[in-house]
Amino acid sequence: MSNTIYTKSDIKKLNSNKSIKYLLQGKDPVSFDKALRYVKNEDELKEHQSELIKLQQWVIKNKKRICIIFEGRDAAGKGGAIRRITHHLNPRHYRVVALPKPTEIEKGQWYFQRYIQQLPNAGEIVFFDRSWYNRAVVEPVNNFCTPDEYQRFMEEVNNFETMITKDGIILMKFYISISKAEQVKRFEELKNDPLKRWKLSPVDEKAQELWDDYTTYKERMFEHTNNESNPWVIIEANKKMRARIKIIKYILENAPY
Repeated sequence: MSNTIYTKSDIKKLNSNKSIKYLLQGKDPVSFDKALRYVKNEDELKEHQSELIKLQQWVIKNKKRICIIFEGRDAAGKGGAIRRITHHLNPRHYRVVALPKPTEIEKGQWYFQRYIQQLPNAGEIVFFDRSWYNRAVVEPVNNFCTPDEYQRFMEEVNNFETMITKDGIILMKFYISISKAEQVKRFEELKNDPLKRWKLSPVDEKAQELWDDYTTYKERMFEHTNNESNPWVIIEANKKMRARIKIIKYILENAPY
């Protein structure tokens, strides 16, 4: 039983449709405190989403280009964060890029070539659900690239990002971080949900086994590519909603709209 003293505003929120729906759908025992936190988070998120519309309008009007990349372990919540950000945006002026494994033709190209083709046009925001940083972590851990290809990427990536930002692209780099136990929990939820089971891949199945290898390459990536011009923003994401709000707040605070 909660000893919380609720204000009139809290009671009004608890009586809202959002709160009642949350309480009815919850798998855990009913918790008014949790329901109140949920409604407050949803209200804060809605406020920030409204501000994102203003940001997009600024991008369109001034023909700006914003590129936001999302990296993180499997099941960290990259796709969910992007969906929350784009939920109310005009779909004609943003794109979500989640590239499949490269084709044989793409394997013969300069590594960055297929990503260059996806960079934002004037008046557009592009969200990368995984990006060129696949080669910094996922590919070497799973032996999808050679040591020479990995080393070449690490030598080129900072210069590549400097080139695109000097050309006027606003670049933001998010790394969404979850604990090992949280990843196990989320994998189980995906396995038990027939509507989300498709998200699991052979790479996901090896994620726990290769946890320490991912950590090693992740730390190398931060050490080499976290710089003043194009820093990494690390978001602790065991709590999905708070992580999404932090991401949106960072975007709003750092885009000069």
